[in-house]
Amino acid sequence: MLRIEDTDRERSTQEAIDVILDAMKWMGLTWNQGPFYQTRRFDRYEEIIRQLLDQGDAYYCFCSRERLDQLRDAQRADGLKPRYDGCCRNLGRKPEEGEPAVIRFRNPQDGSVIFDDVVRGRVEISNGEMDDLIIARTDGTPTYNLTVVVDDIDMKISHVIRGEDHINNTPRQINIFKALGEKLPIFAHVPLILGEDGQRLSKRHGAVSVLDYRDMGILPEALLNYLVRLGWSHGDQEIFTIDEMIELFDIDNINKSPAAFNFEKLLWINQHYITEIASSRLVAEVGKRLSNRGVGLCGGPKLSEVVEVMRGRVQTLEEMADKVMYLYKDTIGYDEDSVKKHVNKDTSEILEKFVAESEKIDAWEVENIKACIKGFVKSEGIKFPQIAQPLRIAVSGSDATPSIDLTMKLVGRERSLRRINDAIKFFLKSA
Repeated sequence: MLRIEDTDRERSTQEAIDVILDAMKWMGLTWNQGPFYQTRRFDRYEEIIRQLLDQGDAYYCFCSRERLDQLRDAQRADGLKPRYDGCCRNLGRKPEEGEPAVIRFRNPQDGSVIFDDVVRGRVEISNGEMDDLIIARTDGTPTYNLTVVVDDIDMKISHVIRGEDHINNTPRQINIFKALGEKLPIFAHVPLILGEDGQRLSKRHGAVSVLDYRDMGILPEALLNYLVRLGWSHGDQEIFTIDEMIELFDIDNINKSPAAFNFEKLLWINQHYITEIASSRLVAEVGKRLSNRGVGLCGGPKLSEVVEVMRGRVQTLEEMADKVMYLYKDTIGYDEDSVKKHVNKDTSEILEKFVAESEKIDAWEVENIKACIKGFVKSEGIKFPQIAQPLRIAVSGSDATPSIDLTMKLVGRERSLRRINDAIKFFLKSA
């Protein structure tokens, strides 16, 4: 089931919620129940808070923000961990009409919370280290640690698997479970993902939203495959279908040490999936990306032919769209480094002679174009790169294309000859 924990209204904007829903759908991680929104369950949380108040397991706190700030400052100055001092713990009164007050959970002061974490093993935290957390704000809205416990109880959650940054919340939540007389779920706190610099993964490492990876041309199955291998393994196997993930995954095999996010490894996996997926899907994905660039397909080769040529040569869908744009654009520019590397004072003359030879080609097919180029190289007594690389630049704008005969076939006779003639003029000026 999908649960949207949206009680923090500043962070849980509709835009942020839509990102969650869109990301789940894009990844193919559909849900059977929900989504359930915590903001629509306030009556249920209020019922539980009232129960805790009636049991004496919660109380009203009237401390001002100023007092709490001063308390924390003083504790830090004394080298102590900032925590609530229980000032209102035993007041035993309700707020007057209009009087601001939060509601705090009365955390046990003696003993320890002990639980067996699936990943970390036995965890023990003294109750004396925990203060009385706020479970309802002054406006009456419930807080995270209360709402997740109520949801876990109502939704009969068996396992709570989350990042180890939540490890300090778990004993607090366990005490709320116990106060409500409910059975505990099994807890597993997995290591956080690190950047390649060994620091916790964050925005400074690049894309952090699932949809960021979609936009850069990563396939959903590639991202899912990569993520499942972060901190979990099954022998030396790298590529997993979703069915294999479900069949082989065992929570007991999660690594205890954090994994580093390696973008190059993600690209490698994505390249594998690009070579495997249906041509029709590649056509749709690349066509959409070309359209986003304002590039139409009229006058160019069949996109189905192009993606078959390119699928083994790129690592992302965006890269493929970038590399095939020249096949569909009316005009192209020239890569400056390619021109400097492969164009000299003789290039234009060589290309002029080649144009004359290429006009004799009957059918504009790969084998015929290849034979024309080979014959031209032999008759002119030049090396293959002296004609092939300038031709690549002339018809595509750069020296990085598939074989020159295939490239010219895809560009087409009319466009190829027109572009070569345009390049001759440009090379004369730049030589």
